[in-house]
Amino acid sequence: MNQPRPSADLRAASEGLATTFPALMVEALRLAASVAMGDHGRRRAGVGEDFWQYRQALPGDDLATVDWRRSGRSDTAYVREREWESAHTVAIWSDTAQSMDYSGKRGVPSKGERANLLAMALSVLLSKAGERIAFPATIAATPRSGERQLQRISQAVSTTEQNRPEYGTVPQFGDLKAARSVFLSDFMGTEDQIFPPLKAIAERAGTGCLIHILDDTEEAFPFDGRVIFESMGGGLSFETHRAKGLREEYREQLAKRCDALEEFARQAGWQYLKHHTSQSPKAALLWLHMVIGGQR
Repeated sequence: MNQPRPSADLRAASEGLATTFPALMVEALRLAASVAMGDHGRRRAGVGEDFWQYRQALPGDDLATVDWRRSGRSDTAYVREREWESAHTVAIWSDTAQSMDYSGKRGVPSKGERANLLAMALSVLLSKAGERIAFPATIAATPRSGERQLQRISQAVSTTEQNRPEYGTVPQFGDLKAARSVFLSDFMGTEDQIFPPLKAIAERAGTGCLIHILDDTEEAFPFDGRVIFESMGGGLSFETHRAKGLREEYREQLAKRCDALEEFARQAGWQYLKHHTSQSPKAALLWLHMVIGGQR
């Protein structure tokens, strides 16, 4: 009996994922390796369910903690230690809206590419430190750590969803209780798409980081003469013969959004960072790692 052949669309999607997934992981691993781990990890012996390590038995150890099977392979008694359950859950949102596809110059990554790279590299660092990571509204929504969770995260950020919105909406966390939350976006959506969901998350305790990712041309607005401005999804279009005349008002509106995000972070006790895609991702990752690690 012949098995049905996959459709051309499914094959194309699979091939695209197969090429993007490894490249992103390799780049994220390189970026994560360039940032010192420090003492952020919280994994140590204590009360918990997961096996952590064997160690030689010491005077005073309870005999019930000795692993006799492991000890039987040598002349030394070994204690089976379990991991102290102090790992935190870190929730990460990397905006996948169409506005994140924008790149103003050839050779400069899109906002989405930079957001995914930072999200993936941060996940690598956190996983190695024993933290649980969750990507709400994706296949990696359940908080976990380890290699398999990193694979889920890489697949989640490498997969292009159908019917993506023009601008990102901060996802609902549902029952997820995260000790720390990280949001990587251009935050170009309406106020209702951004601030109410952030406020609801902030009210559930925990700290947060807003990584405001922008392309240089979005802030500099170097346009002049006749220009047709279109949103990445084509839903919005505006033509002008005097683009330079819009520069001041546009910059003023963008500055207001930046100020609003920074003020929200200040009032919530969170952190805010504006990051341009032309800048080194290493500096942003180092900042993120320090903030997530509770250092300033």
